Amino acid sequence: MCEGPTVVKEQHRAKEQASSIFGIRAAETVARAALPETLAEIEAPVPDTPSERLAALIDEAGALVHGQEEYLLKCTSPPSAAAAALEAKTRAADWKAHHAAGETKFLFSDCWTTDVVEAKTLAMFAAMLKARRVLEIGMFTGYGALTIAEALPADGEMITFEIDPFLERFARPVFDASPHGSKIDVKIGDALANLKAWPADKKFDMVFVDADKGSYQAYYDTVLARGLLAPGGVVVVDNVLFKGAPYVGPSKFDNRSWNDGGAAVAAFNDHVAADDRVEQVMLPIRDGITIIRLKDQPALAPVAAAAAPVVAQAPEPVVVAPPAPPAVEVASDAVVSGVGNKPILDRMRLDGKAALVTGAGQGIGRAFAHALAEAGAAVCVADLDLDRAKAVAAELEAKGARAYAHKADCGDPAAIACMVDTVVEKFGAIDIAVNNAGVNKNSAAEDTPLADWDLTFNLNTRGVFLCCQAEAKHMLAKGCGKIINTASMASLLVPHPQKQAAYNCSKAAVVKLTQSLACEWAGRGLNVNCVSPGIVDTPLIWDNPALNKLADQWLAQIPANRLAQVTDLQAAVVYLASEASDYMVGHNLVIEGGQSLW
Repeated sequence: MCEGPTVVKEQHRAKEQASSIFGIRAAETVARAALPETLAEIEAPVPDTPSERLAALIDEAGALVHGQEEYLLKCTSPPSAAAAALEAKTRAADWKAHHAAGETKFLFSDCWTTDVVEAKTLAMFAAMLKARRVLEIGMFTGYGALTIAEALPADGEMITFEIDPFLERFARPVFDASPHGSKIDVKIGDALANLKAWPADKKFDMVFVDADKGSYQAYYDTVLARGLLAPGGVVVVDNVLFKGAPYVGPSKFDNRSWNDGGAAVAAFNDHVAADDRVEQVMLPIRDGITIIRLKDQPALAPVAAAAAPVVAQAPEPVVVAPPAPPAVEVASDAVVSGVGNKPILDRMRLDGKAALVTGAGQGIGRAFAHALAEAGAAVCVADLDLDRAKAVAAELEAKGARAYAHKADCGDPAAIACMVDTVVEKFGAIDIAVNNAGVNKNSAAEDTPLADWDLTFNLNTRGVFLCCQAEAKHMLAKGCGKIINTASMASLLVPHPQKQAAYNCSKAAVVKLTQSLACEWAGRGLNVNCVSPGIVDTPLIWDNPALNKLADQWLAQIPANRLAQVTDLQAAVVYLASEASDYMVGHNLVIEGGQSLW
């Protein structure tokens, strides 16, 4: 009797899975063992109809994706306490409210923050590269920057370019609480401009790009064109899969402009793929990252091979080489490395600082506002003439700076208090104050009306004191700040032939006021200094018949043989506002072309 065909009993999927996991040990008891939770979610009776099969596939895909995310987090080292605190702060922030209040330039979302898997991936790259200097273009709240900094050596540098000063102020307290926060140097301003201005000899071991998608190609091309990658360095670019848009194409249901970003990323990906200078690999981590390196990079020093067998040969003549010169030991103090590992020009940057300039609607005050903004500060342009203040604020914003105009009478205590409080409300702090508002009523002493004398002292001296007092209340509370008062060369000599006794006395008082306040507050972290300009070439001179005829006499009194330009004063105010002047206390910085020497 012939035996029929062997009947193979259909194996339940759970048994198939058990067999694939345990092999021949997958007995019936094993097959019935509890499966992992994610696997259990996709176990169900074999679907029958097409709809059931589609639903089962969708359920299985969802379970796998959900399980993968949890599993990645489970198997990745947890964030540091500081990084976890920064993530919690980011998640808890009311970004809509911050934007509505004008504190942020853009409407941010906590979804923009890097997660621990991607951050640890970047930190691992930095560690494998033995990186010492890393650049991040686009910081947001700094979770990635902090995690990378944790992987850098003690003298490592984590440079990050960020356009919104609010984000630096948001992250800095957490950075400062971390033992690695001192490695992070945030440069506020346009990233491409910062990249073009970056010193070519300060190369990066890794450049991480996670900013505006339309500028990806410009960032990439600038890094390569300027040779900013150190030998063996890499560029790491985030969001290269950008919600699938680069390979799926535009979505019909796009209501958040993702299509524009997807098109920009697709163009960037094509640009890199066609670049013969580099080789790259794209990884599906989070929303995709691409790692790019230059071809023909110097290889690491090879590991020494085992010694070959020694073959006896005829002896060679012995040549005695001259002794090598002794190695020169390079000092490693702050003069070499820079204070806080910052070169001197970086120490004069004002990124993330909030500044107030009074009398900023024209002349010297306008020049001071521009100088501080160009150095990275956010600036309140205060002036009695609001239209002039608005015009200057618009000039600063056109440069990419954060600025706003405020109308203030700097002879009115209530107006001064409101002005300072508004700066703190708008910017979150007041770090720099330039008390520049003033008046000059020229007249012979015997003819000077008492009203003119009182007006001059009320604004030039009393007003400066009230401004300093209001500003210091905030600065002393946080233990740091810079106050710069505008005095005058008239504090050192009696300018002539013009007659201005009230003005001369008021400005001499500003110098002594500056010195007095400086001595009181220096030990509490607040520096107070003043600038004394000479005769400045402004329309106020040439539009005044009583003054313009004196120009030739003034030039004869000035060794430099010219009047000062407002631009001659700008570097002084940046220096006095920066950390580079931390040891300057109560100084009167005179800029007058040598006039006080004759």
